[in-house]
Amino acid sequence: MKTLSILIPVFNETKTLIQVLDAVMAAESQGLTKELIIVDDGSTDGTREILSSLDARVYNAKIYFHDKNMGKGAALRTAQQNATGDIIMIQDADLEYDPREYNELLKPILEGKADVVYGSRLTGSKPARAFKFTHLMGNKFLSMLTNILYDSTLTDMETCYKVFKAEYFKNIQIRSNRFDFEPEITAKILKQNVRFYEMPISYYGRDYSEGKKITWRDGFAAIAALVKYRFVD
Repeated sequence: MKTLSILIPVFNETKTLIQVLDAVMAAESQGLTKELIIVDDGSTDGTREILSSLDARVYNAKIYFHDKNMGKGAALRTAQQNATGDIIMIQDADLEYDPREYNELLKPILEGKADVVYGSRLTGSKPARAFKFTHLMGNKFLSMLTNILYDSTLTDMETCYKVFKAEYFKNIQIRSNRFDFEPEITAKILKQNVRFYEMPISYYGRDYSEGKKITWRDGFAAIAALVKYRFVD
């Protein structure tokens, strides 16, 4: 394995985008060559202009633009179609997750122990912002429902940091357009009978005043997706 595709969905992230891209490029990645797949999902705050003026060669990036906002799942569907790496991982365009933890996430796959690795915010062994009790309970409930439906032991199904051997990720048809991508991809990966590991990660969560976008409504969509994909597709 020689290359790592990092899929970065972006929507209205002028405050953090360049910081994230610089951190991704600076991050150690077990010696893998990084390929950035950036998809702007109809931003209206100047993010598109930043990306349009970006020197893609500096970041070894492929940049795509949606004409209108369709959601994280839609952006990742575009990124999936254009990723060419041997390993694929997802990176949000905010500062909630730390690219300096790439090495730890990649290690189980490169050592031949795992096919898929999720970074868990809920193990308690790394720094995590202490706020939003309702979000914590929602995440725990969705992970518990995942475990019941798919006979797994995940602690953090909703995490952004998901890392895949390319053949498993590219084999999946992404149907969800919004944040229900997270349960959909998890369900379809678990149904492939892969070697699935979790690694502890840090989490520097944002409040809504700081740009957080997921809401309680997305929780109901996640429940529906978990049940749906247990039996179809």
